[in-house]
Amino acid sequence: MTRDENTMSHTWITRAETPQDIPAIRTVALGAFPTPLEADLIEALRVDEAWSPELSIVAQAPDGTVAGYALLTRCHVDAAPALALGPCAVLPEYQKTGAGSAAIRAGLQAARDQGENLVLVLGHPEYYPRFGFTPASAYGIRPSFEVPDEAMMALVFDDTIAVPSGTIVYPAPFGV
Repeated sequence: MTRDENTMSHTWITRAETPQDIPAIRTVALGAFPTPLEADLIEALRVDEAWSPELSIVAQAPDGTVAGYALLTRCHVDAAPALALGPCAVLPEYQKTGAGSAAIRAGLQAARDQGENLVLVLGHPEYYPRFGFTPASAYGIRPSFEVPDEAMMALVFDDTIAVPSGTIVYPAPFGV
């Protein structure tokens, strides 16, 4: 369990999800996004071989509310293993309080602790660099679909280890 404090004095308890958290995680995703696609994606990934329960992270408010969520699942760069970060979500009333950042940081630390070296994210280029993400194209990594270069990002934990280059192969539930 880790704690992450933000400027609004919230202390976030971050941890891997438990079976009891599954309804709350769906509520977080439904609240954070305009359609149920991300909530449905999380549920589809939960039963996919790409799922790793210790990489499904909740950020819990002091009152016990699951306020934020971050998920990392197995993907590949060509045949080399990597992780995909996302979906990440925060209940609307907790957005901009650090709940999302706490969940992401805890997920990245769990991945690092498991010996992973490469995490990929398709997301806002003004948000994810705060966690160390840089354009994936610098490593010769690209998705199989068109996205702005600055939105497809990679985080390498140990740059002394060779980073694979090639096309990202997402788990089947992503539908790409």
